[in-house]
Amino acid sequence: MSASATLLLPGTLDLLVLKAVSLGPLHGYGVLLRIEQLSGGALQVPQGSLYPALHRLVQQRLLASEWGSSDNNRRARFYRLTEGGHRHLEQETGRWARVSEGIAAVLAAEAAS
Repeated sequence: MSASATLLLPGTLDLLVLKAVSLGPLHGYGVLLRIEQLSGGALQVPQGSLYPALHRLVQQRLLASEWGSSDNNRRARFYRLTEGGHRHLEQETGRWARVSEGIAAVLAAEAAS
C-alpha cells in the first residue's frame, strides 16, 4: 500500500465492492483495480480483505458468481450484482451520504467567539 493510500473505515468495503461490481461483472482482482481506479489511487483494498468480503456478499445473495476466463485466459470467478444487491447498494449509498454529510458538518464547525 502506498503512503498516500487511505485505509478503509470498517464497514465501507462491502459498499465499495458492490459499487465496483454494479458497473459491470468483474473477477476478484478486477474489483481491486476498479476501486483503486475510481478512487484515483486513494483507496487500495488488500486481497486478504477482498476475498472474504466477496464470499460474504455471495452468502448474503447480494452478489452472484460464475466461473469464466480472465483477459489473460485464466480461470476466474466473476461477480455480478443481484437484484437484492442493487437495492442494498442504493440503501447503503443513501445512508453513507447522510453519515458523510453529518461528519462534514461536525468538521466544519468553528469555536464560538
